[in-house]
Amino acid sequence: MCRWMAYSGNRIPLELLLFKAESNLIDQSMSSRSAETPTNGDGFGVGWYGAREQPGLFRSIRPAWNDFNLRDLAAQIDSHLFLAHVRATSLATVQETNCHPFRHGRWLFVHNGEVFGIEAMRRDLVLAIDPTLFNEIQGTTDSEVMFHLALTFGLESDPLDAVARMAGFIERTGRKHGVEESLWMTVGVSDGRSIWAARYASDGQAPTLHYSRDMSDLAPLNPDLALVLGDQARAVVSEPIGRFAEAWAAVPQATALLVQGKELEILPFAPR
Repeated sequence: MCRWMAYSGNRIPLELLLFKAESNLIDQSMSSRSAETPTNGDGFGVGWYGAREQPGLFRSIRPAWNDFNLRDLAAQIDSHLFLAHVRATSLATVQETNCHPFRHGRWLFVHNGEVFGIEAMRRDLVLAIDPTLFNEIQGTTDSEVMFHLALTFGLESDPLDAVARMAGFIERTGRKHGVEESLWMTVGVSDGRSIWAARYASDGQAPTLHYSRDMSDLAPLNPDLALVLGDQARAVVSEPIGRFAEAWAAVPQATALLVQGKELEILPFAPR
């Protein structure tokens, strides 16, 4: 399984959460506290929002803990909202175009999980993607197919509804091909103003997802972070960062989040 994190709040250097926080995402990519897939060494990526309309994107197939370009960029780039991802591949090959986040215009997308049985249903899934989006697909992952299905189903106008329609379409397609339980996911989506996240699995056993309840959960991660957070910060993570895992709230199964600045809304999620 992969891991990802999303941050929204005051502008901070990316390194304060990616590298300087204890048990940060880069540390987890090398030695996670999770018993399942403790190492994520098949590439990484980070997408951030700044002064331009389109978010910046940096992806590499090198292990995140061993890429000095990432460390230098994270020290130089400030952002009010970013998504980062470390990858452990299941079926798709290790190549840059298979690294997350995936980008379309202002939109970024990250995924942890799997479309089980994708080999049998890939053709049906891909043919459902809007033809105007088809040529954007550069890699071979189930995650990129999920993103473009969500775009096809209206991600840019109603993100959570589009993700729910994407999930429902995958499950229906899976059943047509004899796969009764086809989808495991946590996903993160952003347009640079808000973050939407969802946790869902066909069998009710989706990968973990957590969120910071308020700024006081993030400030203790390192002294530099406490100085710049203000009161407008939230983070969503696959696995808690920092010394105390209990400082993070777990997202229940079949649940979605909407993060806008420091405001967080918890919503039910179901495929449709």
